[in-house]
Amino acid sequence: MVAKWIEALTGPLEQKKQYRQDNARVDALPEPYRTTAKAVHRYLLQTSGVSDGDTLVRMFGDLADLWEQAAADGTPVRDVVGADPVEFAETFAQAYGGERWMDKERARLTRAVDEAERGGER
Repeated sequence: MVAKWIEALTGPLEQKKQYRQDNARVDALPEPYRTTAKAVHRYLLQTSGVSDGDTLVRMFGDLADLWEQAAADGTPVRDVVGADPVEFAETFAQAYGGERWMDKERARLTRAVDEAERGGER
């Protein structure tokens, strides 16, 4: 009962558990993979706009997989991210669907204009 109440406020606990596990996997990476993976992770958190928890968890799990494999293979960081790390991160994020915060804001703007046009009727 309490778990359902907490999940209603914060989202599924299983997602949080998986997210923490994936972060621990990144923390365990050798350098320079760890620093690069954390930088890409931070960038994606700030810019991807993904607001769906399942999509975020899957995206960050895949990111941990990618860097673990690169480290295991000894693939140089630049061979993974290329010459433009921003382009890499944005292309990586585009591979994931899911609702983005911008989708919500676009819908909110459209509703506000529609309501204003109707004279504020709801």
